[in-house]
Amino acid sequence: MRIFTDLDELKAATGEHFGYTEWREVTQDQVDLFADATDDHQWIHVDVERAKDGPFGGTIAHGYLSLSLLPSFMTRLFRVEGLKMGINYGLNKVRFPAPVPVGAKIRGGAELLEVTDTPAGTLSNLRVTIEVKDQNKPACVAETLSLYIAE
Repeated sequence: MRIFTDLDELKAATGEHFGYTEWREVTQDQVDLFADATDDHQWIHVDVERAKDGPFGGTIAHGYLSLSLLPSFMTRLFRVEGLKMGINYGLNKVRFPAPVPVGAKIRGGAELLEVTDTPAGTLSNLRVTIEVKDQNKPACVAETLSLYIAE
């Protein structure tokens, strides 16, 4: 994990890749809980038997489930000290190039694209890529914006 002592140190890291998290398995239980939380029960996600005959040979995670893991991946890759708070500010671009089969292992990697001072605080733009083990295409590539407020 990369630890930045303050926002100036984070700014100096613009353009750097922060590495990758450990691999973690995506389970059917996670997918089912996400379906319940979002009321998205499409068969390709939750109907294990039907999905065996579907286009992916089994159930797959929701794209938005992959996206929802970004904060978890980010907290495992880096931390900025000396903050009152950091908040999700939004997204610039999100793509889901490949599915995540249930049972697959995924990990996140991040590259700091930009850090900008604004009247509200310091805004970072981080490209997070979620990879699927043994797949060529990533499951998700997202530019996520975080607003940091210094102490």
